[in-house]
Amino acid sequence: MHAFRTPVAPSSIQKDNPIKFLLDAEAIDCLAHNIALVHSHFDPQVFKTLAITNIAALGIMDRSAHIAAALKATLPAKFSDATDILLNTLTPPNVHTERLGLSVFFYLPHTRFVAEYGRDPQHNGGEDPFDVAMRAQYELTRRFTAEFSIRPFLIHDFERTLNQLTLWLDDPDPHVRRLCTEGCRPRLPWGARIPQLIKDPRPTLPILEALKNDPSLYVRRSVANHLGDIAKDHPELAFELCERWLTNADKDLKWVIRHAVRHPAKQGHATAIALRKAAGGR
Repeated sequence: MHAFRTPVAPSSIQKDNPIKFLLDAEAIDCLAHNIALVHSHFDPQVFKTLAITNIAALGIMDRSAHIAAALKATLPAKFSDATDILLNTLTPPNVHTERLGLSVFFYLPHTRFVAEYGRDPQHNGGEDPFDVAMRAQYELTRRFTAEFSIRPFLIHDFERTLNQLTLWLDDPDPHVRRLCTEGCRPRLPWGARIPQLIKDPRPTLPILEALKNDPSLYVRRSVANHLGDIAKDHPELAFELCERWLTNADKDLKWVIRHAVRHPAKQGHATAIALRKAAGGR
């Protein structure tokens, strides 16, 4: 059995320890070790040198791109071959949805690799890499999250990517179901905005409808945050949806509604305040 390694990481963000240090020498060393276990032609020293060079000044998202570029330089040139290797290094999926700590950020470069090199056939021997990329997103979101890496696919290949998210709505893994709503949030923090959905969020409403009563709070919280994003640009649409959901809403769905309109309510929007009260808020 392979003895894969992951770096030691704190359970939460530390005041004097910037989050960028989650992707430092230890993480790079662990990644090199894991790949070497499954790919005999991999040169871990070349990878580590490329990955650590000039990384000090970079923030965590830029570090993930920097490490992904080092993976591109040292793994097989064909995206599908390189991705198979990376997927063979994954630790078991997370069985919990809360208190996972920061160790999961070890997989941020993996998701960045998929986002950077999984959209263009030129990185995959001229073959369409979409299905391979989606399989990778599925597996990675079960260990970390693919909410950042799915967004370039939505921006550049909207219909096909949205259709893929719809196919995952009934997945038994709450991490995958959460990706369906979190990944297409119009204004995801840290993530690239999706201009098409900022302009018209209606294509994602069926996803919110499907997941609004999800058994997992992890998923329902994402539904609420997604609807909160919509409320920033299209408040009337968001409020209309909340009013419809209020009919026969249980306590869990009422929480989703309260959470979704909390920001406009704080800003004094009368409809949002009324919705919060109707959903059991103060």
